[in-house]
Amino acid sequence: MRGLEVTVVVLAAVVISTWLARRLRWNEPVLLVAGGCLIGLTPDFRTVVLPPDVVLLLFLPPLLYWESLTTSLREIRTNARGIALLATGLVLTTAVVVAVVGHALGLSWPLAFVLGAVVAPTDAIAVAAVARDLPRRVRTILRAESLINDGTALALYAVVVGIIVEDQGFSWTGTVARFLLAYGGGIAIGSACAVVVVALRRRLHDRVLESALAVLTPFATYLPAEAVGVSGVLAVVTCGLILSQAGPKVISAGARVQITAFWEVSTFILNSALFVLVGMQTPAIVRAVGSVSPGRAAVTASLVSGVVIATRLLWLYSVPYVIRAVDRRPVQRTLRSGARQRFPIAWSGVRGAVSLAAALAVPSTTAAGLPLAGHGLLVFTAVTVILVTLVLQGTTMPAVIRWAGLRGDPDETAEERRAHRQIATAALEALPDQAGRLATPPETANAISSELRQYASEDARPPDITGPGVQAGLELRRALIAVERSALIRLRDQRSIDDIVLRRLQAVLDSEEIRIELALHAVTDLSASPPAGGEGDPRDGIPEE
Repeated sequence: MRGLEVTVVVLAAVVISTWLARRLRWNEPVLLVAGGCLIGLTPDFRTVVLPPDVVLLLFLPPLLYWESLTTSLREIRTNARGIALLATGLVLTTAVVVAVVGHALGLSWPLAFVLGAVVAPTDAIAVAAVARDLPRRVRTILRAESLINDGTALALYAVVVGIIVEDQGFSWTGTVARFLLAYGGGIAIGSACAVVVVALRRRLHDRVLESALAVLTPFATYLPAEAVGVSGVLAVVTCGLILSQAGPKVISAGARVQITAFWEVSTFILNSALFVLVGMQTPAIVRAVGSVSPGRAAVTASLVSGVVIATRLLWLYSVPYVIRAVDRRPVQRTLRSGARQRFPIAWSGVRGAVSLAAALAVPSTTAAGLPLAGHGLLVFTAVTVILVTLVLQGTTMPAVIRWAGLRGDPDETAEERRAHRQIATAALEALPDQAGRLATPPETANAISSELRQYASEDARPPDITGPGVQAGLELRRALIAVERSALIRLRDQRSIDDIVLRRLQAVLDSEEIRIELALHAVTDLSASPPAGGEGDPRDGIPEE
């Protein structure tokens, strides 16, 4: 089966399955996986294999990059301890518990730990799909956890695979050193890449080149990190988080609108295609279990799936209470949530394509050329965990959110309204100076001032510039948008609003700036056009009748 044919079929499955899911209001990832399974059962697609490198090198960097760009760094800072415990402590605990269960079910210790590392991390893409209706704080905790825990799990995975396949020796000192190197090196490379990207963006003034740099950034960050043996996942996440802070200051409005539109479409396609590809691999993986009986494979996969879900539930209903007993500071009490409100976090441990890619990447033979016993069972179990968490947890998440009584985020709405008023106030304060600098007619400046006052008090839309002094009014409004954007960034930097609110209002300002630019071009072209019948008139030389 040629790659082009597979690509067309996968894209068609993405469009049809997503349309059907939205029309019937079903869970999109589940329907995408189901569609992939149907494709994988057809004779022409039974031999299609998803190379692990495709997921780790083609899909993972851009998806992680966009997730890190669009998350809230303020909420990550506020909930840093809880996120760190989920992304490291829970991942390692899950890996150990799964390894113990896997060994009890007949797997060797090294292979059992590989299985634990494979199924331990939640999937950023799958979590984003099930957490979209959660309040901002809960959504940010889940997204940040899934962004970071891939680095933890893949570092553990590399250590264990090295031991089992390449017969590398094990030592606690060496293992801890590899973890620290993977984390520290990934963060360092991600930070360095972000600095380079910011420097390039300050010098680029071409919308197409800015967009091309945005596409290049996640891959140019991930590959060097992986090449030197550190975490490419953490490198991409670090780079994305830094650029989420610097981007509003160095990216032009036109480029930002174009880049955002590109990423929204491309990440939707990549995200959905991953679920379809997971489904396509499932029939072949089930057929390849062969080395053990179907009954044993089903029991092993079911028990491991239950252990993965139960471990997360036990962690979320034990560790927070221990922390409460130790940390009695008032500031921490404001972050506490009840048992019912915590359940959506405990129930959001959805696994996805990263676990599948890691399982498929486990070599089927050792360095000595001997078959790796239990390889087929490991891959089958990983796929079962993915499907169970997607179907069971993914489809029930809306009901869980309703039961928990989570009804959106009133603080986010209040922040947005407050930011509306404050950036309009900043524009009003700067208006006299800007009007004087641009020699704007008083009546035009007064009209804009009146509109901005209404905007500040009633959250109306930005003023339309019409009537006399159109060009002067447009130029003044463009200058005031720059003032409003600076005020908006300042509110974010002061943590009065978070990145989600900034991006929402920034999109409004960007759209208004682009509209003004187009209007200015139209006014300039109109004023530069010669009068009919005058110099340069195309009718010159044509005798009148």
